[in-house]
Formats: sequence, structure tokens, C-alpha cells
Amino acid sequence: MLKKWCSVVGLVLFVAACDEVTTTSPTTSPTAPTPVAGSSKALKTPEQAARAFVQVTKRLEPFAERECKARTTGVNCDFRIIVDDRPNQPANAYQTLDKNDRPVIAFTVGLIAEARNADELAFVMGHEAAHHIEGHLARQRQNAAAGAVIFAGLATLSGGSSSAVNDAIELGAQVGARSYSKDFELEADALGTIITYKAGYDPLIGALFFTRIPDPGNKFLGTHPPNAQRIQTVRRTMNAL
Repeated sequence: MLKKWCSVVGLVLFVAACDEVTTTSPTTSPTAPTPVAGSSKALKTPEQAARAFVQVTKRLEPFAERECKARTTGVNCDFRIIVDDRPNQPANAYQTLDKNDRPVIAFTVGLIAEARNADELAFVMGHEAAHHIEGHLARQRQNAAAGAVIFAGLATLSGGSSSAVNDAIELGAQVGARSYSKDFELEADALGTIITYKAGYDPLIGALFFTRIPDPGNKFLGTHPPNAQRIQTVRRTMNAL
């Protein structure tokens, strides 16, 4: 598996630097996207996965940026999509900000290697872009700060020691940060579906990714909603388009 992951990293970097990929200009109509031919074709080799990732990036990024500009004000919509090639990272994708507040979408090598088709890569990319557009990082920080203040106040009122208050602050921040995380994921699934669809990929096929990952269930203070609920969100969003 490690050899396969290393192959994917090298191929992604090579393809991104040297390969000429034909992309379609963003369509102006969200109801009539230009379908990507062969997007559901199975990715059987590291080379195919690498090429699919580069092609999806080049095609979907303009649509994500357009959606960002249409839905936000004063927000940096210049997405940077990268490969997280740190060793031993699990299959994952995440959204963050660089030191200049530029939105970054990172895919670990494991996720690229495990994707079965371009639709899955596009759906995950659209989902992570949606996190930025919806302002989830800032909202999560606000929730964490609010939780810390509330728990600190309760610990102080109950006569807790300084150590107990500090523990309460840490716990409150964790609880606050997780309070709406499931809602954030469902919001990102819905908007990610729209971005994926407008870019010409099939979100319904992309969302089949949820059928292959462990189901988090509906745990108290869990960070992700049940997989079935996420697939239902994608279907409901598609029905509304």
C-alpha cells in the first residue's frame, strides 16, 4: 500500500506539471452543466487516479470559486488545492486557511488512491470547498469560544479551583466546537452537491463514497452525521436542482 501511495504522489506531481488537460469553461446555467465524459469510469491504477485528481481540480475549481463569489462578500475565494503527502496519513480531505487567509483544500494520498472514480473526487472537493464558502472554520471557532466562556462561568460559580476552571475552559471549547459540527457537514454536503453538479460531475455517484467508510452513527457530540443522512441530503439537493 505504501508503494502505491508513493506512486500516486509522484504521478500527481508529474501530471500536474507536465500534462495538458482539456477543461470545459464554466457553464452559466446551473440546470444544464456539461457532463464530464467518463467521469464514472473506474480508477484502477495510480496513474489513472493521479490524472483524475488533476483533471477534477482543473475543472471544478473555477465553479467552486464562482459559487464562493456569488454567496459571500469580502471572502477570499481563490482556492488552492494541494496533495498532503505526509507519510502515514489516513485517507482524508480537509479545508483550512494559509497564513494569508487563502482557502486551502488538501487531499491525502490515501484518499486519492482509494477513490473509485472522478465523481467521488469531485464530490469530496466540492464538499471541502463548501466548508469555506459557508464559513464553517470561523463559526466553529466562535462556538468553541462561547463554550469555553459558558463552562468557565459554571466552574467559577460552583467554587472550582483555578485548575478546575482551566479544565472547564478546555472542555467547553471542545463541546462548543462540536455542537454544530454535524450541521456543518450536512450544509457542506448540500452545497458541495451543487458545486459538483455544476462542474458536470454526478453527486449521486460521488456520494457512494459514504457507503464504503465507517458509519459514525449518531453519537452525542460526534463530529459527523450518519452516512445514510448524508446520502439523503445529497439526493434531496439533487431533486431540488
